[in-house]
Amino acid sequence: MKLWQKDKASLKQVEIFTVGKDREMDMYLAAFDVLGSLAHIEMLESVELLTKDELSQLQKELKNIYRQIQKGEFNLQDDVEDIHSQVELLLTQKLGDTGKKIHAARSRNDQVLVDVKLFLRNELEELVKTVQSLFELLQSQSEKYKDHLLPGYTHLQLAMPSSFGLWFGAYAESLVDDVVTIKAAYDVVNKNPLGSAAGYGSSFPINRKMTTKLLGFDDLNYNVVYAQMGRGKAERIVAQSLANVADTLAKLSMDACLYLNQNFGFISFPAELTTGSSIMPHKKNPDVFELIRSHCNRIKSLPNEIMMMTTNLPSGYHRDLQLLKEHLFPSFKILRDCIEMAGLMLTDIEIKKDILTDEKYKYIFSVEEVNKLVNAGVPFRDAYKSVGMDIETGNFTYSTTINHSHEGSIGSLCTEEIKKQMQKVLASFPFTAVQSAIERLVK
Repeated sequence: MKLWQKDKASLKQVEIFTVGKDREMDMYLAAFDVLGSLAHIEMLESVELLTKDELSQLQKELKNIYRQIQKGEFNLQDDVEDIHSQVELLLTQKLGDTGKKIHAARSRNDQVLVDVKLFLRNELEELVKTVQSLFELLQSQSEKYKDHLLPGYTHLQLAMPSSFGLWFGAYAESLVDDVVTIKAAYDVVNKNPLGSAAGYGSSFPINRKMTTKLLGFDDLNYNVVYAQMGRGKAERIVAQSLANVADTLAKLSMDACLYLNQNFGFISFPAELTTGSSIMPHKKNPDVFELIRSHCNRIKSLPNEIMMMTTNLPSGYHRDLQLLKEHLFPSFKILRDCIEMAGLMLTDIEIKKDILTDEKYKYIFSVEEVNKLVNAGVPFRDAYKSVGMDIETGNFTYSTTINHSHEGSIGSLCTEEIKKQMQKVLASFPFTAVQSAIERLVK
């Protein structure tokens, strides 16, 4: 069954090629297609394109389909092209001609658009919740290990004293900015394209603001041409927000791989969280972090992939857009899995104590000695030169006592301030209002 078919079927080879993985990707959209239809038919009844009785019948059957999807009991039949066709077929089988009325005043184009936006909005909410858990763990570990010093590096060379409090806390604060970008993506996604039809509107007297409210969208994509043009752009912006989280995780994972290396030896993990070698019995490999790093680096390529796939497309719909789903949709679960595995590892991390008492790290305290001279009244450039000469002549002496007290330093992590930043951005998401709208549709 094809919504667009008239009297001639496509050549089988054309059909197979053009459908591609769309049926598989449509399963991600199934529940959201039903939600969009529930809102659409309620609006159709309000403008007298459906009777109250037809609305009631359609709502009952759509809610049955929704429950089947939620239970994992829903599938696309082999001879059905996509999710939209499957839903309409099921309705028509149950309700006859009434089932055929569900498509009035819309196109597959705006149907796909609203499905994708509802899906992306839901996935971003799930991602934020997962990120929040990792953020809280990082903050907890930051406070727990705030007095455990480790070397800080620039150019991968010994630089200045750092601490595990700073290290954990840095990634916590990085997630704050990542969630800020997720909120920006959420705002782009949380606009209703339904009613744009094929991209040029409809002669029916539809009420687009009504479906906006019913689906819990914050506002409309008003211009019907832009509603279509937004496809590809919305996915790219969302992909960039995923890439930002992935970048934070990839960097953390690289640090963990280095710090676990025996030449560093700063951290360790229980044996059951590492893997071994087939011939080297001593090995404890950081496979989890290596795979997180690789998964996340691949996610970081998504925005560019989407950008290239939509390069030089004019306004209006193009079949190129179908392929945007294939890598983007699965990336949400992959990223959530990576976050959860990072959380598992960091919960069970073991931190080496007294790392900086080893004399090989002595020059890491050179800046501390310069600052002592400055505090005693020596001009900075003279103090710098004096300590540098001591290092060159082998006369450098130092103390491992440090006193960093300014905001965000070793002695003042500002954990609460960073927590407030995260709470502020989390509070800006309208998750409760959206859930209330969806619950009303399906109750």
